[in-house]
Amino acid sequence: MVFSSILFIFFFLPAVLFMYFIVPQRLKNFVLLFFSLIFYTWGEPVYILIMLFSTVFDYINGLLIEKFYSNQRIKAAKIVLICSVVINLGILGFFKYNNFFIENINALQGVELPLIDIALPIGISFYTFQTLSYTIDVYRREIHAQKNIVSFGAYVTMFPQLVAGPIVQYKDIETQLNLHQVTVSGFSYGINRFIIGLAKKVLLANNIGLLWEQISGGSLSSLPTSEAWLGAIAFSFQIYFDFSGYSDMAIGLGEMFGYHFKENFNYPYCAKSITEFWRRWHISLGSWFREYVYIPLGGNRQGLKRQLFNILIVWCLTGFWHGASWNFVIWGLYFGVLLIIEKVFLLKRLSRHRLLSHIYTLILVVISWVIFAFDNISNVGLYLKAMFGLNGVGFFSSEASYLLYSNAILWIACAVFSINLSKRKSLSTKTNVGKWVTPVVKTALSAGLFFISVSFLVGDTYNPFLYFRF
Repeated sequence: MVFSSILFIFFFLPAVLFMYFIVPQRLKNFVLLFFSLIFYTWGEPVYILIMLFSTVFDYINGLLIEKFYSNQRIKAAKIVLICSVVINLGILGFFKYNNFFIENINALQGVELPLIDIALPIGISFYTFQTLSYTIDVYRREIHAQKNIVSFGAYVTMFPQLVAGPIVQYKDIETQLNLHQVTVSGFSYGINRFIIGLAKKVLLANNIGLLWEQISGGSLSSLPTSEAWLGAIAFSFQIYFDFSGYSDMAIGLGEMFGYHFKENFNYPYCAKSITEFWRRWHISLGSWFREYVYIPLGGNRQGLKRQLFNILIVWCLTGFWHGASWNFVIWGLYFGVLLIIEKVFLLKRLSRHRLLSHIYTLILVVISWVIFAFDNISNVGLYLKAMFGLNGVGFFSSEASYLLYSNAILWIACAVFSINLSKRKSLSTKTNVGKWVTPVVKTALSAGLFFISVSFLVGDTYNPFLYFRF
């Protein structure tokens, strides 16, 4: 699917854009839907049926809920909503978590139930959450049900963000589905944003990921502390540039078709608390759990104890959403506990010490990615022991020094581009020179990044996005 995605973008995108621009406004969503289905079928020819079922199923559910409301049949509308939630989560659970539950039953009961040999449909976690948010919002009467199944299908299957987000809520693009215009400035911005995302993925994430693979692929029990921290930091950069790069590409492609998706990342490694980190990382997922789980559970409206319980539940589910493995549950609970500690007493203290709070946040986040990276819990334990010098190997490592110095430019680039440099303008746009030089420089830089990124792709066609497996 990864190689197919890249081929689709480079070979079919011009044709898609051409068709999209020449057809009248009323047919644009049909063109987008048609090519989105081709895009998904290319990588998942069988599982396209599941996505089509989810699309038609929740399209009908939305119409039924609105009809029952208009007839004052509130209970009937609620039954439809419950059916939507149960069936959507049931499909997601079957494909994503069936073997997880079978393995745990086998371990607890001492039986040998056979595992189900079935692949996880790409993007199912994302489009399931999108269709669920739609039916819930129709039930809440926050939006009207979409009458046009083509427009609704375009929303669900929209290829720019189909397989790995960001999670786009229907209410955020409801008006855009009916009227979306592509401007010269928007199209230009979309191209630049796409190239930035491509460069993040190909030039930064892939290359720093090689260092993580080299370090984590060796003997974890004999890993020196310095090398363990170097590997964990490498993975922290890899997962950020990989996923934020995909989000940039999705947002850029959306702009090219006249759709404006919300930001999914806001320089999370600049955060000065775990609370702030999760306001900046995977924003669309955090918003989804806040609106459709945390607030319905009571949020912060029922006292501090209930609020802390709600936080723990939400983060247990957030971890489990990422994968069918105990390390993801532990990862979610890890952040849940940290958020509770900050909520109870630590957050006010952190605000008084900006530098220390930033260091505190980065250390805890780097540790979290170690829990996230290994499906095997014992490997998590071994790696954390190495990070804190509990394996008896020692701190210094000549290998760590070599990896650090030989990849100095890569480390510096990752550090620089993970922080917000937009406020530091080296060339003022207030002068006449700046007004025309700045766009020229940006265009040249974008062209250069695109050329270099494509060159790397030609040399290495297998470039999986980390979040494809979720």
